[in-house]
Amino acid sequence: MTIRFGVSPIAWINDDMPELGGDTPLESVLRDIQEVGFVGVELGGKFPRDPQELRALLDKYGLALVGGWYSSNLLVRDAQAEIEKLRRHLNLLQSQDCNVFIIAETSNAIHGDRQRPLSQSPDLSDDQWTVFGERMTRVADFLQGEGMRLAYHHHLGTVVESAAELYRFLEATGETVGLTLDTGHAALGGIDAVSIAKRFPQRIAHVHCKDVRRSIFETVLNSGNSFLDGVLQGMFTVPGDGDLQFQPLFRQLSDMGYSGWIIVEAEQDPGVADPRAFAMIGLGTLRAEARTARLEAAL
Repeated sequence: MTIRFGVSPIAWINDDMPELGGDTPLESVLRDIQEVGFVGVELGGKFPRDPQELRALLDKYGLALVGGWYSSNLLVRDAQAEIEKLRRHLNLLQSQDCNVFIIAETSNAIHGDRQRPLSQSPDLSDDQWTVFGERMTRVADFLQGEGMRLAYHHHLGTVVESAAELYRFLEATGETVGLTLDTGHAALGGIDAVSIAKRFPQRIAHVHCKDVRRSIFETVLNSGNSFLDGVLQGMFTVPGDGDLQFQPLFRQLSDMGYSGWIIVEAEQDPGVADPRAFAMIGLGTLRAEARTARLEAAL
């Protein structure tokens, strides 16, 4: 079993809040990522969408493209319509030899709206869960036929936020629907990431590692602030700088033979938390945890 360490560019350039690093040159970001020691990077808003241009840029820094967030709207359009909508994104990922398709339902999500308190996360009725699960499974089946594993991203402010919602999602979908297990969103959503990995090892398609500052999250929630307010206030940080312990998860990943990407992803204000310095903390922490858990990391 082999893991590879990648990073999300969101710590440098936040696509949801362009005021956070929006003027940072992309090549500066990629240079930092390379020099810190990552071997892969997820897609960001500033990345070129021309396959040859993107390949040349990433090759310049010796980086693989790991994947990139795709916003689905399966609560308001059927699976075939979603498949047609995602083809351009899929084609770009395929051109870069990606094997995971990161997706999250956003048709009624509130995480991008600074006017909506995080406490107002959406819910689904029983009928909606059935339709949503069937449609997501159809999309996953299609992606499997294209050589890609769907990796659903549970996320604060969306229909799959809490433990009950994540279990409902996994029950409503077929085995082709994998999961992006995100330690930060899990912890703040009341999800035990280790228990999920232990109970559904075959569903873990991708791993995001971020740390949390629970006291800030609780203040955000109790004050009626939004998800983006929480990001600005620092409820997320990199592994090794917050409240979470990563060794139990890494031991579970080792026990179940996980082979794939582990991504450092922690959206913060780059003016407060220097992305390069914090990326070094995160990668150093996870490398140490991997060695202890006997997870072999590819260079």
